[in-house]
Amino acid sequence: MDHIQLICDIGELNAVFTDAQSIESFLQKIVEMVAKHMNAAVCSIYLYEEDKKELTLRATYGLNKEFIGKIHLKLGEGLTGLALKEQRPITERIAKEHPNFKYFPGTTEEKYDAFLAVPILRALLKVGVLVIQRPKSRYFREKDIVILRAVASQLANMIENARLFMTMKINNSSEKKTTRQLKMQKGKVASEGYAYGPSRTIDRERIFESFRNRQFKGNYTINNFQDAIKTTVRQLEDLQARVEEKLSDVASLIFTAHLLLLKDKEFVGSMIRKIEEGIPPPEAVIMVAQHYIEIFSQSQNAYIKEKVQDIEDLSIRLLSNLVKEFKDQCVCENHIVIARELFPSDILKLSSENVLGIVLVTGGVTSHLSILARSLKIPILIVDSQKVLSISDETPVLLDAEVGNFLINPSQTIINNFNQRNESRRKFKSKSFQARSQTCTKDGIRIKMMASINLLSDLKLANDVQSEGIGLYRTEFPFLIRSDFPSEEEQYAVYRQLVEGMPNKEITFRTLDIGGDKILSYYNSAKEQNPFLGMRSIRFSLSNKELFIQQIRAMLRAGTGAKIKIMFPMISSLEEFLEAKMTVLECISQLKEKKIAHNSTPQIGIMIEVPSTILIMDELAAEADFFSIGTNDLVQYLLAVDRTNEKVAEYYVPHHPSVFRTIKNVVDIAKLNGKSISICGDMAHNELYLPFFIGVGVKELSLEASFIPKIQDAISQIDSVKAALLVSELIKADKSSEVLKILK
Repeated sequence: MDHIQLICDIGELNAVFTDAQSIESFLQKIVEMVAKHMNAAVCSIYLYEEDKKELTLRATYGLNKEFIGKIHLKLGEGLTGLALKEQRPITERIAKEHPNFKYFPGTTEEKYDAFLAVPILRALLKVGVLVIQRPKSRYFREKDIVILRAVASQLANMIENARLFMTMKINNSSEKKTTRQLKMQKGKVASEGYAYGPSRTIDRERIFESFRNRQFKGNYTINNFQDAIKTTVRQLEDLQARVEEKLSDVASLIFTAHLLLLKDKEFVGSMIRKIEEGIPPPEAVIMVAQHYIEIFSQSQNAYIKEKVQDIEDLSIRLLSNLVKEFKDQCVCENHIVIARELFPSDILKLSSENVLGIVLVTGGVTSHLSILARSLKIPILIVDSQKVLSISDETPVLLDAEVGNFLINPSQTIINNFNQRNESRRKFKSKSFQARSQTCTKDGIRIKMMASINLLSDLKLANDVQSEGIGLYRTEFPFLIRSDFPSEEEQYAVYRQLVEGMPNKEITFRTLDIGGDKILSYYNSAKEQNPFLGMRSIRFSLSNKELFIQQIRAMLRAGTGAKIKIMFPMISSLEEFLEAKMTVLECISQLKEKKIAHNSTPQIGIMIEVPSTILIMDELAAEADFFSIGTNDLVQYLLAVDRTNEKVAEYYVPHHPSVFRTIKNVVDIAKLNGKSISICGDMAHNELYLPFFIGVGVKELSLEASFIPKIQDAISQIDSVKAALLVSELIKADKSSEVLKILK
């Protein structure tokens, strides 16, 4: 099955996409590529239109091309329609003998009896159907189905974007100044680091509006417009290549929508027609973009609505390349970005552009954006002030995401002191914190130091600091940053790299933890009033069993020959855990039956985050192999504080008496039942809480690798006997202030 990797290889898809001159030619190149690799005489793509409940032939290799756009099938009609309706592959040795077979005279389809149709699905969204056909003597086997499903999975998002832009038709009839008083702002550190450089404010709506209100005096021609298109394409392809090289596990094709628009005959063609009618090129770009924005904004579909951001991004970039005086409008390289809010995909794009740092107006220090930024080594400061959005682009700013200061137009003296301080700190850290292969308290008690991994790029540092394994792999990041659900094969590829990157060491996979502040932009779910209390984490997985099974299978397959653990987040009841555990056991049974290599003996555990689990710990301990206390969410739910809401940040107090007493109770029950228990989350890398954890008997911490040397050094100075005595004092304290006083 060598050609599975070839046909699914992102590089080949990128090449096909790059070479295509239009959306139609892109689809045509895809069917030709698939036909070649599958040794098929025919390959066709049918795209689904939800409003009509109808499939339309959009590209074919091997059939009469005059029928492209003319063959329509209702959902369930013909073998092709049946494949999409039942959302399963359909294969027949002699297709015309099947009662559902529908023949279209003139297509030359009668020559080919062997038939295989695979639905193209983007999670729960119907995109279309991929069909291949051969002469009767060469029917399709099980491995062909597996390969074509992998292909359909890879193509789903790209084709869905193509379908979207093909169906949206254009109706052709129809600077802020820097606040002078602003010198310094205090903020909360979300990702440590420091930077000095020019500012760049990201406010797509504002930038696009500034272009709309601009009077363009230059003499721009259609040739200038064509050059701007070519420059924009080159920029986007370069950015995509950088992203793929830097972060292959989460990158996906994040610039697909932008490139598809540039290949769309209606989008670019409408601009050209307006230019030919005498409208200046910049105005033509704005008029067409605005029309798309209005159409997409009115949609009830969240996925389509999100495309407004793509239109704005692309239009700004195109205008910047057309109107040379604004050439840097989209470039964030070597800048400090200021934004009201950002999506995970924005962070990834900024990383690819080598941004120096980020200042956000909204967000929480324990949010997924902060965790992601720490992996990408981008300093982030959260400043609760709208004033920073008024800072003019290119203003010199200094971001100190260690102390928590944001300085605007700092003096040369401040800059010099800042650089000297950071150089001293760098030298001190390199001398002081030398990672060790084992971590022990002052009196010789072993504490396992495990790495929390967000991206595959974290592995190098985890190995450099000699972490003893992976205590928490957050599997949601490849989901969050992509623009569609990764398939089982894609997940397997990432998980296998993780396993191979930490050989002979224990690896804990946490199943998908989305919801709350971790929203999938491509999952069209209803907006929730209380997302942290809604359809998140294990609830989402159990409600979307097919996705859950794909993830579990990928973990088990990737864990072949390794020591792996599978951990479920946000468990709130025994029934929930047993259902999730049974899913793992069923996956093991299926893989064994199909003789697919896998790990058949993973440990299965629970994250303790929801207060309801505290009172049923004995029952859970009888069924689970291990526990991990997720401190970020446990504190949030115990204290009823949204950890991403800066307005209530003062109430998010990890050293609250109830938090300490809860952790002690959970650890005591786990130890009594002979089950291992670890601590993860931000409390794990806070030196203040280490004596408490050591004192209650915690023997394992999971934290981001960058914190390990510092925490090892702190643990080596703690006496476990004295820490145990300290715990008895801490548990009696009934005020947070008393707890803090004792700890200090």
